[in-house]
Amino acid sequence: MDGGAKYAIESDGQAGDRLVLSGPYLVSSIGAIDQELLALAGPFEAIDLTEVSEIDTVGAWIAASLADEHEAELIGASERATRLIKAVCAASNDADLAAPRLPVWERVPEALGKKVFGARSGVIGVLSFLGAIMVAIWNLLWHPSRFRWLAFVRQLELVGVSALPIIGLMSFLIGIVIAQQGAVQLQQFGAETLTVNLVGRITLRELGVLMTAIMVAGRSGSAFAAQIGTMKLTEEVDAMRTIGISPVEALVIPRILASIVMMPLLGFYSAVVAIIGGAVVGDLLLGIPFWTFLLRIEDVVPTYDLWVGLIKAPVFGLIVALAGCYHGMQVRGNSEQVGLRTTLAVVSAIFAVIVLDAFFAVFFTEIGWG
Repeated sequence: MDGGAKYAIESDGQAGDRLVLSGPYLVSSIGAIDQELLALAGPFEAIDLTEVSEIDTVGAWIAASLADEHEAELIGASERATRLIKAVCAASNDADLAAPRLPVWERVPEALGKKVFGARSGVIGVLSFLGAIMVAIWNLLWHPSRFRWLAFVRQLELVGVSALPIIGLMSFLIGIVIAQQGAVQLQQFGAETLTVNLVGRITLRELGVLMTAIMVAGRSGSAFAAQIGTMKLTEEVDAMRTIGISPVEALVIPRILASIVMMPLLGFYSAVVAIIGGAVVGDLLLGIPFWTFLLRIEDVVPTYDLWVGLIKAPVFGLIVALAGCYHGMQVRGNSEQVGLRTTLAVVSAIFAVIVLDAFFAVFFTEIGWG
């Protein structure tokens, strides 16, 4: 390559081969031959830099590396080349690039301690987010005209109406499974007619609202995190603040209220569809007529079982919406954060829902609704 960095191997027959470098040895010109230079077999007695017209740090590193590899002497270097080569050699370090790995009995507690210590930022972030929501609710109470009714209605549709098919199918299949498996076990005691009690109580009290919350967390909670997270990346949230619109009022409050309103309805709908699935199994396998199965639900299921499910539902909806909106507002940096925060929103919402369900179970048992 004319005008670029070059090299030649010269031999005088006595002192051994000499590697002669010529031309500009700069980062912009040395790329064409650097691999060839580092692959030279040698050995060389000397590396001649007399014909090098220009040199920078990269060229000095190449020359120093060749001299070190072939144990050759650098000759003919200009004052600038000598200074750069000395600087490169002084900066070299033979130390290990990675620290020694600690044994597992030290590494695991250390990692756990870092996680626990780092959790404080998460706690502070959640408290700050809850504070922002309380401020937004207070402002909306004083200025009701600022509430975004169209966004609220849109979220009601997305969280509730659009979820009816998938929740209905899931609940119907769960009702079938509960009835079939329960009947198999109860037949051993000649009590297969108690399948009605099993399906009715477990769906109205527990599984209806719990499975609905899990489905809403996977469907709507993830959507909240992804939508708000994408708006954070595209700076739409910052733009809203710039023009005087509170992102919490515009984005978070409608989603939270929609989840709280729709969860009791979805939970009740899920329980009803699951009971219908159980009635189908009762009609086909147990000889219990379909309508008889449904009418017996009223006799065998206490009213407080229905209230237990309806009381838990809005709390679960609040948890799911908070998790989705919080993690969406925490997106920063790049698009990878959207996927990460979406996953965290779903996992944290499902975990919190199951933990709260356990607390509710103990609480309602203690007050006599067990």
